[in-house]
Amino acid sequence: MINKVILVGNVGMDPEVRTLETGVKVARVRLATSERIFNRQTNETTEHTEWHTVTLWRGLAEVADKYVRRGSQLYIEGSLRTREWERDGVKHYATEIVADEMKLLGRRPEGGTTQQSAYQQPAQPSYQPQPSYQPQPQPQPQAPVLPAEDPDDLPF
Repeated sequence: MINKVILVGNVGMDPEVRTLETGVKVARVRLATSERIFNRQTNETTEHTEWHTVTLWRGLAEVADKYVRRGSQLYIEGSLRTREWERDGVKHYATEIVADEMKLLGRRPEGGTTQQSAYQQPAQPSYQPQPSYQPQPQPQPQAPVLPAEDPDDLPF
């Protein structure tokens, strides 16, 4: 079975970053993707924007905390997750993307070069971001390691 999502979009607001009691960092980013739709009958083009909630864990959350801001353009790879919870007798549902990889696209905020930077969820605790211009072996698909905390109890 395959559950893979690839998005390129713009961040709508600064990331929400939290540190759990266990010391694990988690970030939530709202990402907008847009597509243009051409209507042949009216000769008009309309734009449809879809908003996605992206959850970043550990090293990716740290990178988002340091470098991602409103307006940043991101490339995200991850998997689609849905969850449900009940609050005050009302069932709530959420669909989000749990990111395995994130690339910062576009220019650096300091006015630097247009170099891209790629970050992947580390397999081990030591996290070293690697620029995308260096050849990287393609990782075998694997489920992200999530903390034992119940996602419904996250402070978002």
